[in-house]
Amino acid sequence: MDMKLELVSLPVSDVDRAKAFYVDQVGFVADHDHVVSDELRFIQLTPPGSACSITFGVGIDQREPGAAQGLQLVIADAHEARGAAGPGRRRERG
Repeated sequence: MDMKLELVSLPVSDVDRAKAFYVDQVGFVADHDHVVSDELRFIQLTPPGSACSITFGVGIDQREPGAAQGLQLVIADAHEARGAAGPGRRRERG
């Protein structure tokens, strides 16, 4: 039986800032941004070419921001990936 890991939840302190970082600076695709209520918002982003997405939002993950550790984003060319963020853009952790 095949198994696939398709969604990883990340605790973040600022949902909008995290989304902007992953979409605008890293180049992830914004699959979903659904606001159910003030207490529940679901964002799902996927790296280009990946079958696994990340999710974060409001009311999604109760862990402290930064608690998800040991995840690896695998890329073929670090120089190309860095250039994709655009010249002069400041990179911050999301």
